[in-house]
Amino acid sequence: MTDEAVQTPFTPPADRVEIGARIDALMPQALADLTELVAIPSIADERVVDPAECVRAAEWVRDAFLAEGIPAELTETPDGTYAVIGHRPAPAGAPTVLLYCHYDVQPILDEHEWLSPPFELTERDGRLYGRGSADCKGNLIAHLAALRALRADTAATDPNAYPVGFVLVAEGSEEQGRASLDRYAEANPELFRKADVILIQDAGNFANGVPTLTTSLRGAVDVVVEVSALEASLHSGEFGGAAPDALAALIRMLATLRDERGDLSVPGIPTDQVWPGVEYGEDAFRGDAGMLEGTERIGSGAVADQLWARPTLTVLGIDAPPVVGAVAAIQPRAAAKLNLRVPPGADPAALRDALIAHLHAIAPWGVQVETSAGELGHPFSADTSGESFTLLSDALTDAYDGVMTVTSGGGGSIPLTNVLAGINPEAEIVLLGVPDPESRIHSTNESVDPNEIRRIALGEALFLQRLGARA
Repeated sequence: MTDEAVQTPFTPPADRVEIGARIDALMPQALADLTELVAIPSIADERVVDPAECVRAAEWVRDAFLAEGIPAELTETPDGTYAVIGHRPAPAGAPTVLLYCHYDVQPILDEHEWLSPPFELTERDGRLYGRGSADCKGNLIAHLAALRALRADTAATDPNAYPVGFVLVAEGSEEQGRASLDRYAEANPELFRKADVILIQDAGNFANGVPTLTTSLRGAVDVVVEVSALEASLHSGEFGGAAPDALAALIRMLATLRDERGDLSVPGIPTDQVWPGVEYGEDAFRGDAGMLEGTERIGSGAVADQLWARPTLTVLGIDAPPVVGAVAAIQPRAAAKLNLRVPPGADPAALRDALIAHLHAIAPWGVQVETSAGELGHPFSADTSGESFTLLSDALTDAYDGVMTVTSGGGGSIPLTNVLAGINPEAEIVLLGVPDPESRIHSTNESVDPNEIRRIALGEALFLQRLGARA
């Protein structure tokens, strides 16, 4: 990291002292709320969890925001899940801020890898462990804490209790990538056009204790490749060595996707882009990624180039017999699911087509290849020239006791950002959140530092207070 967070002598402004004290007093309630919310296994996949659990989580979210004076209700989206959507009009002359988060979570993966029950918030060495503790229930709790810190005693009866207006959007199936809320927003754009500023609270900090605004997101598209070579499986002793093996063919095809340095080697997909912002140190990355001793980082660019500026391709899964129970047989068919991440400035459709063309072109031994692709997720670049971006950056610096806010890219994708930018091009969109590299989001033993919830909530509250004061 070359644009290191600079710690300067810090004299907190008066609003930082006042609102900071409120946030500190509210943290026990915030952590109790997080405990309740993590205990609901809101995985939006009926094959894994009863859909009633997602409804229960949606009701919890609705009731929590209703209690803070934000009119909210459950709204069914096209995939059958519920978003919690609300609107509180702004005081005369004040702007409206859209608060985004999601209450659904990733599946837990291997339960045996968890050191504590995944749906029981557990403190360990100063961090709180549980599925969704960081992504994204911790962000949701930060929204609530910020609102509570701003809310006057008369909020239930005083329409001017908040300095700005709000649109609330808490999504219910973000982790499944079904773009359901996107389609809902496109069909119901009026509410989303009310926002002057959009806070996408589903990103995270570059490092623990370093306030970070995410300025770019990679897009994504999944491609499934299926290889067929035989009518049925064959005895590997009698036919092996002459009969084409679908699994071996697939392995050869996947091996062509990267060169010896680990760079993508698919014709039509460039891999020379450079990230212009904060750098990510090699040692810091090795530690954050949990790389084993002796392993080498892949790719020819700097860490930030590889993560935020260049496309990447991951094999998400392979359909093949498991080791346990495997028999001595040549496989007639095999398949793999590939995840292509697309950096800002690149066309996801063009990169998808290049990948598919390559898979067909390099298939060995005349095997039959079929490909299918999922929905396109477009990359996103934030406009950092607006007043709200600067105001939020300064508010976060104050919340983090003078640590300067940095900007970074995001390797993940949040397709809703582009939808909202299309619906409401005049609104400023900024991304932030409570996770840090230790959070292990989407992995086992996900965790959050409660201090990050406190500081993000404080930064958000300061931003909302100052934004309203400017009006």
